[in-house]
Amino acid sequence: MPKPRLILFSDLDGTLLDHDSYDWSPAKPALARLAAADIPVVLNSSKTAGEIRALREQLGNTAPFIVENGAAVIIPANCFGPGPEQVQTFGAPRDDVLALLKECRAEGFRFRSFSDMSPAELAGHSNLSESEAELAKERAGTEPLLWEGDEDSLARFREKLSEHSCRLVQGGRFLHAMGTFDKADGVRFLLNKYREHYREQYPVDRVIAIALGDSPNDQQMLEEADIAVIVRGVQSDSVSLPSQSRAIRSIKTGPAGWNECVLNLLIEYGY
Repeated sequence: MPKPRLILFSDLDGTLLDHDSYDWSPAKPALARLAAADIPVVLNSSKTAGEIRALREQLGNTAPFIVENGAAVIIPANCFGPGPEQVQTFGAPRDDVLALLKECRAEGFRFRSFSDMSPAELAGHSNLSESEAELAKERAGTEPLLWEGDEDSLARFREKLSEHSCRLVQGGRFLHAMGTFDKADGVRFLLNKYREHYREQYPVDRVIAIALGDSPNDQQMLEEADIAVIVRGVQSDSVSLPSQSRAIRSIKTGPAGWNECVLNLLIEYGY
């Protein structure tokens, strides 16, 4: 009987990347095993396309990737057969989000978003270099921000966004103003692509989706997977155990916890 095909969907900051240093080297053993077994690792992050492209080059990652909390899925050229790179977008463009935030600011809500910050200022808030901060500012569908008001006004701010089909999602460092899409939209889209591809290419009985995340903006992605791995970190206590998935919490933090859990799952499924 053939092994099930595994697909990993992974958050980055605080999950595959260390929350403070962005180092991923503790996950090298698991990443090497995944590459040897030809198991795709789909990066699913609040980061921009430019940021994720740079990281994929470091990792040697060739799988599709999901940017800005599900704003778009990018499928590399020749991934599921001959053809150019494809981009599937979800939700409203960033310009619409910025227009709404401008209206909110005029009503007295206090925040500072990426569009307000210079690369140097953003680097100071995020431990990114200035060149990395430039990539982080090049957004397509979301706008991260730092809240400067009190809790009561934050609740009213959320209501205001909701009235305009937008929402506010807590990430590892920033709040993210965005449309009604989330990370799970990209997961569903790519799972359909992979299942169709595997049916055509391999004698596969099962495709098992594994999702790894550490913060509330990973919740929907974790719910969508067959196996949810909650990586211990700054926001992980705020993540609920998915009700319809097998759920695991790592003992170690960040990429060390990622490595620990992925290696255990690979052994379990015979890889």
